[in-house]
Amino acid sequence: MTAAHGLRTHSDSNCDPVPVHRLVCSEVWGGNNIVDLTVEVPGFVGWVYSQPLYPATTGGDVYYLVVCSKGLLSRIVLADVAGHGQGVSATAATLRKLLRKHMNALDQSILMQEINEAFRREDDPEDVQYATAAVFGYFWKTGELIFTNAGHPRALWYHATEGAWDWLHDETPYKQTSVAGVPLGLIAGTEYLQSAVRLGQGDLLVLYTDGISESTNQAGKELGYDGLLRLAKGLALQTVNSPSAAGQALLSAVRDFRGETPIFDDESLLVLRRTEDNMPQLAS
Repeated sequence: MTAAHGLRTHSDSNCDPVPVHRLVCSEVWGGNNIVDLTVEVPGFVGWVYSQPLYPATTGGDVYYLVVCSKGLLSRIVLADVAGHGQGVSATAATLRKLLRKHMNALDQSILMQEINEAFRREDDPEDVQYATAAVFGYFWKTGELIFTNAGHPRALWYHATEGAWDWLHDETPYKQTSVAGVPLGLIAGTEYLQSAVRLGQGDLLVLYTDGISESTNQAGKELGYDGLLRLAKGLALQTVNSPSAAGQALLSAVRDFRGETPIFDDESLLVLRRTEDNMPQLAS
């Protein structure tokens, strides 16, 4: 389930040229149905990987990238929905509708209120219910990233200038104290916080579902957040210059940790690299 405006080739010193779906006034979205995709939105080059739990052909993870009508705001979402099949498709469609409705708003508070309202209903106990989501809005003119985490695993953040990995979370020392027109802090009517940071050139953000962080090895030990951060810190320096190389290397490290232990959940990974290269063209 994808839609893109234009197609170009992206390459760097470490990777062969690969086709890139460039989003100008469009979207890329889909369920957890086996995807290995490189995308580009204003301010980011990204890589999306999604794999349902075998033998299912669809899973519960949902990814969504959309650019507003003027090309100024990128919205990026990774969600983990409980269930599979048609129920998940309906949930993904609801999420897509809400994101489209608010695609031009940097302030995510109303969007999060409506997502919360849409998925908290339990009219049908057999119906698939919304589980977790990481929602990002990036305004390329200022370089500010506004993020809200609805129970989703926290994102990894690679700081290119420092060559260091840590977590993107509400209490990060890098957070912005104010953003014009956006009421940062607790969103009224929900338990969600709306926070903002300013990303540096070459920084990486790694979003993932718990099928990755909750991987276990043959001794029954769970990878966990600390283990995932340790694997990220062990990535070769050259991989962080490419979201696809970083993502593939991290997946390989997770598989090495897991060994012969069977996969027990859907897996999705979304890696974003902050870049200024595509911004002037998109602004014209």
